Amino acid sequence: MDKILNLGRWIFPISFIMYVGLHFGKPDVGAAFVPDYIPFPYFWNYFTAVCIICFIVSAIMGKYDKLAYASMALYVILMGLLVHLPRAMGNELGLENMTADLAREKELEMVNFFRNIMVTGALLGFAKYVAKDKRIIG
Repeated sequence: MDKILNLGRWIFPISFIMYVGLHFGKPDVGAAFVPDYIPFPYFWNYFTAVCIICFIVSAIMGKYDKLAYASMALYVILMGLLVHLPRAMGNELGLENMTADLAREKELEMVNFFRNIMVTGALLGFAKYVAKDKRIIG
């Protein structure tokens, strides 16, 4: 059973590859999540993808992995608070043209917000209990 449970150390960080694929494969989608008040959405889309790749490599190699998990947790919770929660409340969704599709968008953004909270918890747990390289943040 421990061999199966130990797979989580690899599966969790590798699962972030899906986000890298989204950022590079569909840059319009990633850039659309950048709030209007932040300039250069495509830059942030690609920058985020590179940061996620760095996180994955660090987590798998075990070098600066505690810092990587903690930094990724900060990024994920900030995305939840600065992007998904405001959109779930109707900001930046064009509510003047409220349709069933926009109501559905608000619901999906709330699901994204909840997902970000859960992933943040998992990242912090990995930083505390799985990460081995504690050089930077102890």
